[in-house]
Amino acid sequence: MREALENETGISWSSLYREAKQVLTNEEMWINFGWTFVKMVLISFAAYIIVIVSRALIRKTFSVRIRGPLKYNERRQQTLSKLLENVVSYVVYFVAIIAILSMFNINVTGLIAGAGVLGLAVGFGAQNLVRDVITGFFIIFEDQFSVGDYVRVGQAEGTVEEIGLRTTKVKAWTGELFIFPNGHITEVVNFSIHNSIAVVDINISNESDIAKVESMIMEFLGTLQDRYEQIIKPAELLGVQNLTTTEVVMRITAETLPMQHFAIARSMRRDLKEFLDARGVEIPYPRMVMVQRPPDASTSAAIAKK
Repeated sequence: MREALENETGISWSSLYREAKQVLTNEEMWINFGWTFVKMVLISFAAYIIVIVSRALIRKTFSVRIRGPLKYNERRQQTLSKLLENVVSYVVYFVAIIAILSMFNINVTGLIAGAGVLGLAVGFGAQNLVRDVITGFFIIFEDQFSVGDYVRVGQAEGTVEEIGLRTTKVKAWTGELFIFPNGHITEVVNFSIHNSIAVVDINISNESDIAKVESMIMEFLGTLQDRYEQIIKPAELLGVQNLTTTEVVMRITAETLPMQHFAIARSMRRDLKEFLDARGVEIPYPRMVMVQRPPDASTSAAIAKK
C-alpha cells in the first residue's frame, strides 16, 4: 500500500524520513537556534532593564527639579514625567521588536516602509484617533489640567490619574475610574489651579443676641490662621445669610489652598460648635408648643354663635 501511495504522489517516504532525520540531527542548526533564542532573551531582558532604568531616571530628574531652585508648576512636571515614561517604553520595545525580527532575516526596512504607508491609510480612516491624539497634545501643551488635579469632566468628577496622548483617566473619590478619549473632552472644570473658598453656615436661635454672637464669631475667626496653615487669608463673617421662623443663619467664608476647603469647612464647623457651646449660645432645634383649652371653651363658643 505504501508503494502504491508513493507511485500516486511521487513522494518517497524513505527519502522524507532521511531528510527529516538529517534536519533533526543537524548540530549546526540547533546551535544557531540556541544562539537565536539566547539573543531574543537577552534583547528582551535588555529592553526591560532599559525601560526600568529610564523611568527611574525620569522620575529622579523631575523630583530633583521640583525640590530645586527652579521649582515651578509641579502639576505639569508630574504630567510630563508620566508621558515621557510611556514614550520611552514604546520606543524601546519597538526597537527591541525590530531587532528580534532582523535576527530572522526579515526585511525590516520594507516592513517599516509598509507600516508607514499603512499608518497613513489608517490615519485617513481613523479620524477619531487622530483627533484624540491632537487634543491630548494640546491638553498637555496648554496645561489645561495635570496629573493630580481635581477636575469635573462632563458628569465625572475626581482626581486625574493619567493623561495620555489618546485617553485621560479620572478617578472619583468613591473609587470609580473614568476613561475619556481626549477628543471627547470639550468642557473641563479644574478645581486645583486657584485657591478655594470654604463656606460655613452657622445657625443660631431667634432669641439669641445677634450682635453678641457676631462678636464671639469674630473672636473665633481671629484664631483660625494660627490653627490651620491651609487658610490663606483671614476668615470673614459675611453676616446674616437667612432668616426663618426658628433660626438665624450666619455665613462664614475662608480662602484656603486649592482643594483644602472641604477639610477646613468640616474642622471649622466642629470647632465653632464647641466654641459657641462653651459660651452658652443656643443652637436651634425643633420645638412643639401645646395650647390647652378649658373643657367648656368649645361649648361656650357654640352657644355664643346661636
